[in-house]
Amino acid sequence: MSTLKPISAPLDRASELRSDEAALDRLWSAAKIIRVSDSKLASDGKSLQFLNAAEVLKLISAHIFTSGDKYFLGIDSATQVAYFAWDCDEVGKSAGDKSSEGLASLRELGATLDEFHLGISMHAIALSNWHRSHPHCSKCGALTESALGGSVRVCVKDQSQHHPRTDSAVIVLVKDKEDRILLGHQPIWPDGRFSTFAGFLEPGETFEQCVSREVFEESGVSVSKINYLGSQPWPFPASIMIAFEAVIDDPSAARPDGEEIVEVRWYSRAQLRTEMEDGSLLLPPIISVARKMIERWFGAEHGEFTGQSLTGGESWR
Repeated sequence: MSTLKPISAPLDRASELRSDEAALDRLWSAAKIIRVSDSKLASDGKSLQFLNAAEVLKLISAHIFTSGDKYFLGIDSATQVAYFAWDCDEVGKSAGDKSSEGLASLRELGATLDEFHLGISMHAIALSNWHRSHPHCSKCGALTESALGGSVRVCVKDQSQHHPRTDSAVIVLVKDKEDRILLGHQPIWPDGRFSTFAGFLEPGETFEQCVSREVFEESGVSVSKINYLGSQPWPFPASIMIAFEAVIDDPSAARPDGEEIVEVRWYSRAQLRTEMEDGSLLLPPIISVARKMIERWFGAEHGEFTGQSLTGGESWR
């Protein structure tokens, strides 16, 4: 069974420290702090821009940013440096103001970040998205507050704890017995962009059942074999992508559903290379697990990794 390259966690999340406010305060004083706002990260456009605690205090005292919330991300095991996300807004910025000077989204930054900083970014964005979308208690409607280093929210009325939720989705590389892959095009994508098939897990459904259902719904083919490949957090806004490879028996049955997918195409390695080189095919961006799945297939023939690589389609749009 082929698998995606495992990626170790960038930080030790050190969950045992989350309830120790004194320890978190000590770590904050010497931490690397990434500012987060509206699903974007402090950046110069190419890399993350970290602050220290003194700089954060100065920005708050000068009434440039709100005090916001701080979330403990973890500790770099190699350097013992702690990392925090500082979730704040510009002072005086209205709710509808989408200006983002000094900020960049993961879609904009993804192609320039290494795995370490990409992992930190996904953690920070995912936490920020969850906190901002869950200000009230689901039991009584009262306000909730961030607690335990940002790992939970607590109701101010009944003290119930609310934990982050992640939406599970499958993403599938469909292959036939000739080792061609089937890719689909969504109408919201740029012309020429084709990618793998994906969809959310429904209540009471296994991952394998979801793979079979989503592939059939979107492309019309029935799955005969399924292999697990790997996973990737996808905080847009709060998903985890579970990657599979699925083999089908009848490639002639492939057809788009006409709504989510409007075109499907079978690709051999030679066809994919040709269309990538002439610019008629855009693959998913390199930060996506879909891209990694396609590259893994492209570089593997007869079970051996050939070292072939793909370029192009790095940008989101």
